[in-house]
Amino acid sequence: MIAILGAGSMGRLWAATLPAGQVAFVSRPGRRPKPVHYRFQPIEGEPLSVTVPWLQPGQSPDLLLVTTKAGDTLEALTSALPSTPPSTPIVLFQNGLGSQQQVAETWPERPVLAASTTEGANRPQPGLTVHAGRGTTWLGALNPAGQAHLEPVAQQLAASGLAVQPEPDILGRLWQKLVINAGINAFTALLDCPNGEILGQPFYLKWIDPLCQEFSQLLDAAGQPSAAPEILRETIEAVARKTAANTSSMRADMLAGRETEIDFINGYLARLGHRYNIAGPVNQMLTERVKQLN
Repeated sequence: MIAILGAGSMGRLWAATLPAGQVAFVSRPGRRPKPVHYRFQPIEGEPLSVTVPWLQPGQSPDLLLVTTKAGDTLEALTSALPSTPPSTPIVLFQNGLGSQQQVAETWPERPVLAASTTEGANRPQPGLTVHAGRGTTWLGALNPAGQAHLEPVAQQLAASGLAVQPEPDILGRLWQKLVINAGINAFTALLDCPNGEILGQPFYLKWIDPLCQEFSQLLDAAGQPSAAPEILRETIEAVARKTAANTSSMRADMLAGRETEIDFINGYLARLGHRYNIAGPVNQMLTERVKQLN
């Protein structure tokens, strides 16, 4: 049994694509909700009707996928793990950085892995989950206990039909995605526009070069491969063009009145800069302005 903690867009994507009958959502302690019913629109073909049960007392999952928002992860796992076998691998799907390290440090004896995915999923209306973009999910261990589970977990997730790749340097992958998200998401939330439209906006054009300068310094300080600011900007803008019509998760959260993950994206980079004595005024400014939206 594969248990999924977090029944949002990404959780529902995996629940719909993994083999039927082998998946259950994890409910909050003390609750016994009805099974989750929704329509799933794959990239190709007709919509499917999906029903996912909730994990029942006494059921022991052999894999736990965590698809909660970054800020909710530690609390959600604190509630879920007492009834989860210590040997069950935990796979973290959170955006940004910070929450993954918190989990690995809080439960060092448990096998903890992280996933970095470019799969796109959204819920444009209640009861409908759309697989909005085909991508790749890279999977890697965050602690020694997780390393032994890497290949078996990758095989389990590959049963979904989605592209899954074991990644020996998952932290590097997470950093690559972090820089892209930090260069796009806050701008889309503040400017209230799809990804591609930020590229012509004066606010973006004013701040993107000093922001990439901060990214470049932080990559060096964190022991990640060096990248010149102009190269980072090219990478960010290539992704923005490729996903031009997409609404970022941060803009979607803002429009829905939900808490954003800014603290684990630009906020994480601002805090890291403070730790390394690297000035991060643009990351700090973007973090503060997005928080004001909430």
